[in-house]
Amino acid sequence: MNQNNTGLASSIPPVTRNIIIINALVWLAQLLLTNINIERYLALHFFESDYFMPHQAITYMFLHATHDVNGSIAFTHILFNMFAVFMFGRTLETIWGAKKFLIYYMLTGIGAAIAQEIVYSIQFKEVVFNPAITTIISGAEEFSRQEFFNILPATLGASGAVFGILVAFGMIFPNAELMMLFFPVPIKAKWFVIGYGVLELFLGVSNNAADNVAHFAHLGGLITGFFIILYWKKKAKSNGHF
Repeated sequence: MNQNNTGLASSIPPVTRNIIIINALVWLAQLLLTNINIERYLALHFFESDYFMPHQAITYMFLHATHDVNGSIAFTHILFNMFAVFMFGRTLETIWGAKKFLIYYMLTGIGAAIAQEIVYSIQFKEVVFNPAITTIISGAEEFSRQEFFNILPATLGASGAVFGILVAFGMIFPNAELMMLFFPVPIKAKWFVIGYGVLELFLGVSNNAADNVAHFAHLGGLITGFFIILYWKKKAKSNGHF
């Protein structure tokens, strides 16, 4: 049994393995260290919020939701993200190497963070840029502009970087057939990525009040990854390989 476990661990490239381990440890810290508001310091806040700090553009991607809307412990957020890192990230790291994969992962996560900040700015442009507006009414409560910014939900999760991984896999292995649990029919990677991107765009534009998923952050990671891959392909074209 020990030999099998060692074999499994050694089959996962180091960056992929460490990303999964760090995310798991941080998730446990969020769950257990209830006396420390980890999300206040490490999740990504709106840049006009008093709680925003530049490092959050990186640290937010290592945090995940610990509870669902009913207050029960939730594993799905981190489980699906880390499963995608395991399934697709290890392949990319194997062909790229650890350094290139880590750079790509971090850049797509940062790209997702920037996209989310831009969307927040657009959504609340009247509040941000119109000095004549001094209060925002929410239900029966009245908030100052700054208080409003402070109560905006923070963004957390590796999904933006995961979408970067997905688009890279789809561009490098476009005809690889994937089998989804919820859709037990083989689908080529390129169509899966395109379909997922269109779905995220639709859900983001729909702006459903009951939907607390940062769809535009997902798109930000996907788009960032798309342009990085295009740049790398163009740069490597003269060498005859990618």
